[in-house]
Amino acid sequence: MAGLGASGGNIYAKMKSGALQSLDYFKTHALLPPRARLRLHPNTNKGFPMRSPFLPAPKQPFRDINEGNGGLGNLPDWDLSDLYTAPDAKEFKRDMDWLENACAEFAADYEGKLADLDAKGLLDCVLRYEKIDLISGRIMSYAGLRYYQNTTDAERAQFMANAQDKITAFSTPLVFFSLEINRIPDDKLDALFAQDPDLARYKPIFDRLRAMRPYQLSDELEKFLHDQSAVGAAAWNRLFDETIAGLKFEVDGEELGIEGTLNLLTDPDRTKREAGARELSRVFGENVKLFSRVHNTLAKEKQIEDRWRGMPTPQTGRHLANHVEPEVVEALRNAVVAAYPKLSHRYYELKRKWLGLDVMQVWDRNAPLPLEDPRLVSWEEAQQTVMEAYHDFAPEMAGIAEPFFNRGWIDAGVKPGKAPGAFAHPTVADVHPYVMLNYLGKPRDVMTLAHELGHGVHQVLAAGQGELLSSTPLTLAETASVFGEMLTFRKMLSKAKTQAERKILLAGKVEDMINTVVRQIAFYDFECKLHEARSHGELTPDDIGALWMSVQAESLGPAFEYMDGYETFWSYVPHFVHSPFYVYAYAFGDGLVNALYAVYEEGGDDFQDKYFDMLKAGGSKHHKELLAPFRLDASDPKFWDKGLSMISGMINELEAMEG
Repeated sequence: MAGLGASGGNIYAKMKSGALQSLDYFKTHALLPPRARLRLHPNTNKGFPMRSPFLPAPKQPFRDINEGNGGLGNLPDWDLSDLYTAPDAKEFKRDMDWLENACAEFAADYEGKLADLDAKGLLDCVLRYEKIDLISGRIMSYAGLRYYQNTTDAERAQFMANAQDKITAFSTPLVFFSLEINRIPDDKLDALFAQDPDLARYKPIFDRLRAMRPYQLSDELEKFLHDQSAVGAAAWNRLFDETIAGLKFEVDGEELGIEGTLNLLTDPDRTKREAGARELSRVFGENVKLFSRVHNTLAKEKQIEDRWRGMPTPQTGRHLANHVEPEVVEALRNAVVAAYPKLSHRYYELKRKWLGLDVMQVWDRNAPLPLEDPRLVSWEEAQQTVMEAYHDFAPEMAGIAEPFFNRGWIDAGVKPGKAPGAFAHPTVADVHPYVMLNYLGKPRDVMTLAHELGHGVHQVLAAGQGELLSSTPLTLAETASVFGEMLTFRKMLSKAKTQAERKILLAGKVEDMINTVVRQIAFYDFECKLHEARSHGELTPDDIGALWMSVQAESLGPAFEYMDGYETFWSYVPHFVHSPFYVYAYAFGDGLVNALYAVYEEGGDDFQDKYFDMLKAGGSKHHKELLAPFRLDASDPKFWDKGLSMISGMINELEAMEG
C-alpha cells in the first residue's frame, strides 16, 4: 500500500528503498545493480502492483546440507515463521480477514470527514492507518519472500498473486485518505500539529505526501489507477521476473541459470569468461523482443500517468519519493560524468596492462587480476570477517547483526528458481529484516554480505520509528550498506601482509566503487535517454541497444572494445523494470559514505553515536538534517567531489605501485 509510507507498495516497495535493497550482483556484473525494497517508485513495486502514490503502503534457522556447494560451508536458509508458519496458517487467514474488515471500517469512519477531525481524531486515524499498513506489509512480505525463494514454483506465484489481488481490492476504499489529507489547508494542519506532539511526530510523512499535491488526480482516477495496477506494471514485472528466472544457458556442455553464467564473467580463465559472455549474448538475443516489449510498455505507461499527473519529467516521481531535490541529483550526475576520465578510464587502462591485453573486451571488466588468490571464501570465514569489522567499529553494530546468522534471517545458497542478486527486505517494524544472497564464495560475495547486512542493521535500528516512519528514502537507504562495505574493506586492508595483497584489495575496492558510482550513473543516463526516446514513439530492440552502447562507451573508456551482442545486455537489469531511476541512489549512497568515512577517520569520540542516531531516524528526517551533525551538505556541489576524490586517491596509489 502506498501513501503515508515512504515506500509505496508492497514487498518490493519495501524491498528497494532501503528496503529490498540492492541486487548488488547485477551492480557488480554488468549491469546494474537486491535489494528491489528491490524498492521501486514512485511506486513501481517488483512483483506487486504499481500503486498510486496516494495510497497506503503495504512493506533457529532451517538449513540444508547444500550438496554441491563447493565447500562453502553450511549456507543458511530463511526461516519465514516469524512472519507466518505456513501459507495455510490460521494466523495468515486471521490477518487477511482482519485487513478486509479494517479497511472497510476505516473508509466508513473517515471518508469525507478528515477535514473536520481535531488533533486527537486525526492521530487516531493515522494510528489505524499505520496498523493497516503494518498488517498488509506482513502479508505481502511473507508472500513475496516465499515467492523469491523459488520464482518458478507455480503455487508460490499463485499464492503471491492472490494475496496481492485481495489487498488491492481491500485497499481501494482507502484512496480517499491521502487525497483528503492533501486538501486540508496548510495553516489548519500546522495548528493540529501544534496541539498534539504525538500527531506532530508524523509531520515528515504528511510533508512527503503533500509534496505530491500538485500531481494529485481526482478521486475517481486515483481509484482506477489503484485497481488497474494489478494488471499493469505488476503483471509486466512478473513476466520479466519469471522470464529471467527461467532462462537457460549452456556453457561447455553444462546447463546454467543466469547467476551461474554471470559468475563466469569473473572466472580467471579468459576462455571461460568469453564463453559465458557470448552465451549470455545469445540467450538475451533470443529473448530481446520480449524484453523490448516490457520496457516499451512500462515506459509508455509511466509516460501516460506522468502526463495525467502533470509531472514535468520522468524523473520527478523518483526524486519526490527519494525526498531529494532534482538539482542535487543533477549535481551528482554531472560530477560523476566529468570524473569518468580520471576514474573508470584511468583504472581500466591500468587493468588492461595488468591483464597483458592490447584491448579489453566486455568479459574482462570484472576479471580477477593475475595475482588474485583464486581460493573460495567459506561462509564461516565470510561471517567472521564481516562481524569482526562491524565489532571493531562498534560492538552494538555486531550485536544487531549476529541474529541474522543464527536465526534464519539470511538465505545464502544458489538454488534453482531462486531470485538472482542480493537484497535486504525490512518486512515490517514489529518483525525483522530478511537478507537474500546468492553466495558463491568470491571475495566480492563477502563484500555483498557486508553490504546487505548493513542494510539489515539500518532496518533494525529504524524500526523503532514505527511502520510509517521507518522507511528510509533510497538516497539514504544505501548509507549503512556502503558504510558496512567500507568497514569490511578497511579491515581486510589492514591485514594485508604484502604489497601484492594490498594491490589486489585496492583494485577490488576501486572496481566495486566504479560499479557503484560510474556504472550506476551510466545506467541512470541510459534510463533518461530511453524514457526520452520512448516519448517520441515505439523503440525497437536495436534502438534500445544503441542507447545502451552510447553510455557504455562513454563510461568505460578507450580501454574496451565491444563484442557483437553486447548491445542486448540492458535486457536483464531488473531495476530498469521494477524501479525506474532507482540506480542513482547507489552513487548517492557511495558519495555520501565516502564523505562520512572521511569524517570518521578524522576522529571524534561521538561519531558512532551520531552515526547510530542517523540510522535510527529512518525516514523521519531530511538528508540535510541527518548530515548536519557531521557538517556535511549534499546540496553543495563540492560535496560530491570529496567522495570521488577518495576513488581517485586509491587509483593514484595503484599507479604508484607500478613504479
